[in-house]
Amino acid sequence: MAEHRTMQRSALLDAARSLLSEGGTEALTFPALAERTGLARSSVYEYFRSRAAVVEELCAVDFPVWAAEVEAAMETADTAERKIEAYVRQQLALVGDRRHRAVVAISAGELDPGAREKIRAAHGGLIAMVVEALSELGHREPRLTAMLLQGIVDAAVRRIELGAAEDPDAITQAAVSMALRGVGSTVS
Repeated sequence: MAEHRTMQRSALLDAARSLLSEGGTEALTFPALAERTGLARSSVYEYFRSRAAVVEELCAVDFPVWAAEVEAAMETADTAERKIEAYVRQQLALVGDRRHRAVVAISAGELDPGAREKIRAAHGGLIAMVVEALSELGHREPRLTAMLLQGIVDAAVRRIELGAAEDPDAITQAAVSMALRGVGSTVS
């Protein structure tokens, strides 16, 4: 019985990822979850008391996996500069992943304070990874620089998600260039 419940909970989370990646937070409703999983709507309430609870669980499950993939990419880099490049590239490489799309949708949506706090904590973990590399490069304010760097990554993610005119590889390369050399390197 416990295994069956775990499978249903997992199916609900997977359906939630799909709904979020397809239509953002507005698409994540209990009737839609019930329809996607073949469960009765009342059954969905047995697993999650609210939409916010679904979002919190997704954050708890998906953010650490996503952050671990970024961290693993950074750990293979042998210099501070390559670590920063890996930080940018790996986040952008994950854009097509449904877990990532769900995370982006969650971040952009209206959330209760508990879910927002979980997202902040997970993002804080990502930021902490790059602060160390920026410190190695001699930045006087590595935390501020890390926050601004994440802004570049977030803007590139949105650009790729929107299906912008530029190829995703070109967007990634521009983001890496800005991260490593600032805007001065793009001026001819």
